[in-house]
Amino acid sequence: MNELLEEVRGCDICENYITPRPVVFANEKSKILIIGQAPGTRVHASGIPWDDASGKQLRKWLDVTNDQFYNVDNFGIIPMGFCYPGKGKTGDLPPRKECAPQWHKLLLNKMPNVELVLLIGMYAQKYYLKDKAEKTLTNTVSNYQKYLPNYFVLPHPSPRNRFWLTKNPWFEKNILPELKNQINKLL
Repeated sequence: MNELLEEVRGCDICENYITPRPVVFANEKSKILIIGQAPGTRVHASGIPWDDASGKQLRKWLDVTNDQFYNVDNFGIIPMGFCYPGKGKTGDLPPRKECAPQWHKLLLNKMPNVELVLLIGMYAQKYYLKDKAEKTLTNTVSNYQKYLPNYFVLPHPSPRNRFWLTKNPWFEKNILPELKNQINKLL
């Protein structure tokens, strides 16, 4: 696993498009796998996954401490795009498409203890759920039970999603307690 992680961290398949600095956090003991979008500018600079406002919100959703979250025996973190994809008109660009096909299967094959995969955001959900994903992220998340026990689907915890959270109060009322329960059982 360590050799594979070093290979991923040295990846430069996108160097013609972005400045590579792959961020990955996993080991063979990880029980919960987080598959999100791609690092933002702060994570790109620090190299620490979810080291930003989105990460703070995610840890609150999961009801875990920083120590629990960054204990690689608890959580593995594999984004859809391992490097910051750059800035777009309304936020960050989508994750680079080369990363997941190149690395995910190899990493997952080295993680036999994963009991739950958190699919955060539309890119992870479309990639892993394929035609089982609903037409919208909202519908996919509202039907989260359909993907259990393997996957728990979530919206992105970005502060930019405040409008979505306000418009969909059922998420915090109904889904977050179930998420916290699932995480608590595994930890």
